[in-house]
Amino acid sequence: MAGTIWRLSGPINLHSQPQGPGLATQAWAGRHLEILSPERAPTPGQRLRVRLLEDGYPGWMDPAALLGRAVASDRPHAPCLPRSAIARRLPQVLAFANAARQLPNTYLWGGSLGPDYDCSGLIQRAFASAGIWIPRDAYLQERFCQSVAVQPGQTQLLAPGDLIFFGSARRCTHVGLHLGAGSYLHSSGSAHGRNGIGLDTLAPHNPDPVARHYRLELRGAGRVMHSHDGSPLPA
Repeated sequence: MAGTIWRLSGPINLHSQPQGPGLATQAWAGRHLEILSPERAPTPGQRLRVRLLEDGYPGWMDPAALLGRAVASDRPHAPCLPRSAIARRLPQVLAFANAARQLPNTYLWGGSLGPDYDCSGLIQRAFASAGIWIPRDAYLQERFCQSVAVQPGQTQLLAPGDLIFFGSARRCTHVGLHLGAGSYLHSSGSAHGRNGIGLDTLAPHNPDPVARHYRLELRGAGRVMHSHDGSPLPA
């Protein structure tokens, strides 16, 4: 069981813990996963420790989730795309994100299948729609990107398709997709957002409470310079 690789033919949920309801992420048809544990067939109720291979993301999965939704596979090989190839695909990334906004949706922690997403799940899925793999979580996406200088009202260096990062001084907790001129698209929760996908701006005098909240938590911005090679990323 451990070490086997599977190609998904249907969507599955990955959990953040070996027990309990916490959703970590969702994987869609066509993705690959490797089973990390256990060495033997799991006991009833025991989840499998797995890793999604396109982005190296780990999680726990109910064994029954694979029934009828996966076939044995070799380890996938995806070329590492350079910035020039990524730049040519960014219109597709932006189109996917804008189309997702048009559908009825609500914020879902761990959501990456759609129509319900969390912030980084939407970003990863938009890039994946164009064959560009980036890490799953916002703080990992921040580490993965090349830093771009940005401040409220000073967005001249930003380009469409750049990522904008928010959070505290210690950690990135939220991400949006820059559309141009300081406007960005993001999926935000109900506490400080719109409980779904919406548009906001980094304009310094925008009185909208959602835009103001995230403007005050602006950490910086980043540019995807290459695609992820599937290796595990440090926590």
